[in-house]
Amino acid sequence: MGTLGTLMKHPDDIYPLLKLKMAAKNLEKQIPPEPHWAFCYSMLHKVSRSFALVIQQLGTELRNAVCIFYLVLRALDTVEDDTSIAADVKVPILLAFHRHIYDPDWHFSCGTKDYKVLMDQFHHVSTAFLELGKGYQEAIEDITKRMGAGMAKFICKEVETIDDYDEYCHYVAGLVGLGLSKLFHAADKEDLASDSLSNSMGLFLQKTNIIRDYLEDINEIPKSRMFWPRQIWSKYVNKLEDLKYEENSDKAVQCLNDMVTNALIHMEDCLKYMAALRDPAIFKFCAIPQIMAIGTLALCYNNIELFRGVVKMRRGLTAKVIDRTKSMDDVYGAFFDFSSILKSKVDKNDPNATKTLSRLEAVQKTCRASGALSKRKSYIVRGEPSHNSTLIVALFIILAIVYAYLSASPRI
Repeated sequence: MGTLGTLMKHPDDIYPLLKLKMAAKNLEKQIPPEPHWAFCYSMLHKVSRSFALVIQQLGTELRNAVCIFYLVLRALDTVEDDTSIAADVKVPILLAFHRHIYDPDWHFSCGTKDYKVLMDQFHHVSTAFLELGKGYQEAIEDITKRMGAGMAKFICKEVETIDDYDEYCHYVAGLVGLGLSKLFHAADKEDLASDSLSNSMGLFLQKTNIIRDYLEDINEIPKSRMFWPRQIWSKYVNKLEDLKYEENSDKAVQCLNDMVTNALIHMEDCLKYMAALRDPAIFKFCAIPQIMAIGTLALCYNNIELFRGVVKMRRGLTAKVIDRTKSMDDVYGAFFDFSSILKSKVDKNDPNATKTLSRLEAVQKTCRASGALSKRKSYIVRGEPSHNSTLIVALFIILAIVYAYLSASPRI
């Protein structure tokens, strides 16, 4: 009844959800026939269905390069994330990973579920990589080498300061932004964006993920993964894991709000990066994850549930973002709406309230100055619509049919 109840509350989610389901079905029919490419795109669908949908916006040549770039870095990340691998084994693999991608005979068994399959059959990824143009190969190799070195550095180093946090996020995500900018440029689709703006695109997404995944990371077995910087969390508790205990709820929320406020500093750089994009497909590919990030931060802010379970945007809202994001006007509108939602949750007594509000107001000023705010549908529900009983019954029947259809299909 959960999905049906959500659709009853948000009936305008239905059409975007159906479009998203149909798009997902179509993707399954478009997997290339060659075994190595079939593996890569099938694996992409398994490890990130949302990314697999967004990547389809791109032309074939660039799409193939971005697909392989993503899978190479996902494999590198699988090695880093596997806490059962001893550091003296893990570090050399991370440092040499950029060379392994040229060797179709190389593989290393680690990870779980789909990630283990990716690692066990990594020869398919290497084979596909070797078919890419030289410019794409060089960009992927360069970023893989730099990311592997950065990950190796933080295997033996904790995230103590905010500078450490920014450096770690640069290695694992900012470099992804730099790499994508290089791929877009190699495809002759975009001017080469500055490293600073490219880095901010990655940091905004990574910091959002680190905030959202607190509980999963802290409960990791056999060893916790701790990415929240001590410089922030030590102001509120003695140990990072203390945030999940109910007796520390007030301090946990204040620490969470501090982390969100830190992430907000990247918003204006992200808007500058996206505003400079010319290719509509690349624009949509870049814009959708950024809107999802600000939406997720709005949901996480001041939300104790982040320390109790999974907090994520509802599927219907995700579908709306994918459906509606077509131009920079849409991005300005979404950033304004989600920053408004976040702003409404700021408690004036929060230790970082002034800083939080300042960063939100700055990005809202940029969005207003764009002149785009009157040209789009809002993500903010301003009141409950009233319906007569006949409409309610009809809507319920329609929703029941849609619910049955959605329940019969795999989740996105």
